[in-house]
Amino acid sequence: MSNVAGPGNDARPDDAAGPENAAWPDDAAGPEGTDGLKAHGTEDSRAEEPGTQDEPEPEDPEFHELADDTELEHALEALLLVVDAPVDEASLATALHQTPSRIRQTLHRMSLAYTADRRGIDLRRAGEGWRFYTRDRYAPYVEKMLMDGQRARLTRAALETLAVVAYRQPVTRARVSAVRGVNCDGVLRTLLTRGLVEEAGTEEHTGGTLFRTTELFLERLGISSVAELPPLAPLLPDIDAIDDLDS
Repeated sequence: MSNVAGPGNDARPDDAAGPENAAWPDDAAGPEGTDGLKAHGTEDSRAEEPGTQDEPEPEDPEFHELADDTELEHALEALLLVVDAPVDEASLATALHQTPSRIRQTLHRMSLAYTADRRGIDLRRAGEGWRFYTRDRYAPYVEKMLMDGQRARLTRAALETLAVVAYRQPVTRARVSAVRGVNCDGVLRTLLTRGLVEEAGTEEHTGGTLFRTTELFLERLGISSVAELPPLAPLLPDIDAIDDLDS
């Protein structure tokens, strides 16, 4: 019949391949198709990622976020009070989950505040690190207290450290710590303050500070030279092992 081959029915097969239906495959590959959806999904997921490198999140829920500047200053004080040597900004930043730049700014602010308030302690940058020091104005009082404490009996740790210095002087801090098996920085500072040991230059190969005993040490023992010391110190039976240790 005329309806089968007529123009009215011919429109149906043409419509199946016409522009309205052909747009679907084109859209699938176009900017508004699947790729476009994936791109939008990626952008959304990135936008939802919490935190940035400038604002690190604490790894342990027990740690405070330290968003407040005053609280960060208090945390830095707590760390700097227990260190034996200057600590660099990166180490402090890692310990407190902060950026080095914020740590640096806070330390500078604290240092200025301590100076302005004329506090007894001074926060200084020494080399690549920061540390508390006694303010020069009050150093004589500190020295007097420590010197008066010379009458106090030396601890076993101090005696062992003093024995290492006496029998192998001049000796580096590293060797003293190696033979005792512990860090001796604090004990050496005590012996230096009490005037029993003193610095004696640096070692040629390592650049480490050398230590030796003083005249006061000999005076306290009632001898005129270290040659009069006994062959071995009772507190240090393995003294000869120090020769085999690297500086």
